[in-house]
Amino acid sequence: MPMQNMIDVDQLDVRPVENQLTLSKWYEFENAQSVKVGGLTEESVHCIAFFGKAITGTLLIEFLTALELVNIVPTQVCVYQAHEDLPAGVAIMARCPSGELPKLEVRQAAGSLGCQGAVLPCLPQLHTPGLLVMDMDSTAIEIECIDEIARLADVYEEVASVTAEAMAGKLAFSESLHKRVAKLQGIELSLISPLKEDLPLMLGIKQLCEVLKAHQWRLAIASGGFTWFAEALQSRLDLDHVYANTLEIDGQSLTGRVIGDIVDAEKKAEVLNALRARYEVGIGQTLAIGDGANDLVMMASADLGVAIHGKPKVVEQADAAICEGSLLQLLYFLTVPLP
Repeated sequence: MPMQNMIDVDQLDVRPVENQLTLSKWYEFENAQSVKVGGLTEESVHCIAFFGKAITGTLLIEFLTALELVNIVPTQVCVYQAHEDLPAGVAIMARCPSGELPKLEVRQAAGSLGCQGAVLPCLPQLHTPGLLVMDMDSTAIEIECIDEIARLADVYEEVASVTAEAMAGKLAFSESLHKRVAKLQGIELSLISPLKEDLPLMLGIKQLCEVLKAHQWRLAIASGGFTWFAEALQSRLDLDHVYANTLEIDGQSLTGRVIGDIVDAEKKAEVLNALRARYEVGIGQTLAIGDGANDLVMMASADLGVAIHGKPKVVEQADAAICEGSLLQLLYFLTVPLP
């Protein structure tokens, strides 16, 4: 690794960090214990992404101090611009005597400062073709489609309670899907069409997809929701593939049944692995994002699994999390300069 510039954190001040440190340049902490590593190959060294709002030098010092209080030793730091519409982020190489960096403590330390923090197990690179597989409901779009259909049939409370159990991992997804869909029997398709035509996109998802496609990434939805809505999103987000469940129709109304294979947790992971092989995606370049327990297997199969406004169990188990704000912030995980 090339010789690093040195930084004395005591010299940082209230100005934005990008005005004090050169963008995309790694600095070694002057007062840190020396740790010489080649990239992320050394098990004891990990990368932390610190982002979410304009970061000043003094805010960075507070974060570094918070890390040291939980026995995390920062060794290098780099300020980088993930996207022109996002504030500059900070990447920190750090080590912990116990080995793995504690994800929860890092997230809490950042949150106490009004920011977000994530420990990254790998550094996917935006400029290298990759694969993003995403959940749909409450991830790519703001709503749970089945709950919104249930509102039309005045069975929302019944359906939503089953949805909540499934997303929290308290009920097998396939079982919950059949229970919920059965309550939709008899709903006229004409009532559902307006919902399909006006799906509310999650903040930042369209811009994120545009950036990824511009860099030759493949994009797919793997959803426990329904094909009607996933297919409506395909053109809006320029997706390569969509996988979802199919509602049975009799005439112009729902029968209350699902036909074909169920897209459950295991199927989502199968989709990711099949697309990885099909497009010969390089090591470290597969991402999966979701919010519910049904996404965890897929997220574990990806090189980087990210919880998006996720349920507590999902945030806890995911590699990283975006707990508030735009999905464009996913670029903070794809643009960390390689050491």
